[in-house]
Amino acid sequence: MSTFQARALYDFSGEPNTAEMTISAGEILTVTRTDVGEGWWEGLNSQGKSGLFPEAYVEKVTTSFPGPPPMPAPVLQPQNYSDDWGSGGNQTSQENDGWDDDWDEDPYSEIPNNSRQQPEQLYANEPNRNQFSKGDADNISEMSFGADNKGTITKKSFNRFSTFVKSGGESYILGTLKVNIEDTHKILIVKIDDGICNWPPIPPANHYTVLVTSPKKESKLKGLKSFIAYQLTPSFNNIQVSRRYKHFDWLHERLTEKFSLIAVPPLPDKQISGRYEEQFIEHRRVQLQEFVNWVCRHPILSSSEVWQHFLTCTDDKLWKQGKRQAEKDPLLGANFCLCIEAPDKNLLQSFVDETIDTSSNFIHNLDTAVKNLMNTAADQARKHAGAFKKEYTKIGESFYSLGTAIESAEKATPTDLATGIKRIGTAYFEIGKIFEDQPKLDWEPLSDKLYIYKGITSSFPDIFAIHKGAQQKRKECEKINTPPAQLSEVRKRTDTVSYAIFAELQHFKSEREVDLKVTMKKYLIEQVNFYKRIVDKLEDTLKFFE
Repeated sequence: MSTFQARALYDFSGEPNTAEMTISAGEILTVTRTDVGEGWWEGLNSQGKSGLFPEAYVEKVTTSFPGPPPMPAPVLQPQNYSDDWGSGGNQTSQENDGWDDDWDEDPYSEIPNNSRQQPEQLYANEPNRNQFSKGDADNISEMSFGADNKGTITKKSFNRFSTFVKSGGESYILGTLKVNIEDTHKILIVKIDDGICNWPPIPPANHYTVLVTSPKKESKLKGLKSFIAYQLTPSFNNIQVSRRYKHFDWLHERLTEKFSLIAVPPLPDKQISGRYEEQFIEHRRVQLQEFVNWVCRHPILSSSEVWQHFLTCTDDKLWKQGKRQAEKDPLLGANFCLCIEAPDKNLLQSFVDETIDTSSNFIHNLDTAVKNLMNTAADQARKHAGAFKKEYTKIGESFYSLGTAIESAEKATPTDLATGIKRIGTAYFEIGKIFEDQPKLDWEPLSDKLYIYKGITSSFPDIFAIHKGAQQKRKECEKINTPPAQLSEVRKRTDTVSYAIFAELQHFKSEREVDLKVTMKKYLIEQVNFYKRIVDKLEDTLKFFE
């Protein structure tokens, strides 16, 4: 197509390590492609750099502007291949060599030992990485699945799609991507019923759990840098490994990059202030345990090589080899679909559209409800430790003051009345303490569980965007009179994407039906015990007056 120039209407910050290009309001761009899809255009900036940017962020200019300088001729870099993971490799691996040797160079793992700031709020609204960041749309309802997004585009709505393009999404749908898949990497989607399918179930003998325990502060460089290490113990070998948050963060990045059609659970938020406060450390351990539990129960994530490497590797040299191997994995993003063996039955387009629309509406409603309950839980936790405790303490002080007044008039002939009334005051003091301690037994565990679900629900819009891109590419092939045999393969690969998303939705359904039932049961048990403790306290006081 012919090129034309456009002016940027708004600032747009491209995501690092993607095909996105950062543009500034007023900047003149040369548009080279408008058929990228999903609201993206491709073009050149004034420095000749090429990249993707949102169509809605620019407007076509009618007057002539000087064009960008010609692109320099590409320099062919020699490729180095080596069987030794410790040498050669791509640029990313080379740049990360220092990081391999020293995992400590990041602001989220170490701070000076004299940092003793107060911990931040326990339940932030932005889970890590696969959540909306501050400044972006925090609610899924702000995203549209099918309606025109112009004027309401968020950076989050582009991120996964650009990754899909960069990782060869079009090549996969068109069948030009050729990678040999070993039998051990193949994933057979199981058809349960008409329109219902699932990932292959985990055999009972292969079920396992992983405990996250014993967080402890460690240091290096004679105490100049410190970090918290968590001990992970898989039930299948009972061999303990030590992992820092940095390792979890690397793992999460690998999982989200590789399994683009799977909703990877979120990690706890990164936090600088109060990093070594006991409350923060224990709360992060609990949230890491929730993350680990979810991965262990997922049929695909739990058996992935990068996850198994994370759980079992105890040798530094082998760790670096596995790390580089995971970062050079050819089956990332769209390529992951090459591993999937879907049912042979062709899907009706009407069924696919209806299922995706219904699912996206459900995810939107669930996301809203989860966030609402999280806000309620946080509010209740604050009130229990603040307003509720204060009120019951005030009641206790009033009764105790009355008992003290009566006692002062009975010094010559003291009676049990003054003592009894003071005991009522003491009982309400203790009830106030019960209120203060209660959130860690019910509201906080509930919030930790909802945090996982909030991360899952905010992942699905990206997954639906990938599906939409695949469907759009299939329609384009149908419009240009693609040869029947080739078009049949395009439809089959598009169906594979649909089947994979259906399997992930079904797994999420099965998981929440069991997981949320257990969560609500635990919450209610603690609520019953809470009120029983209050009743017991009052009944014990009542006995004094009988």
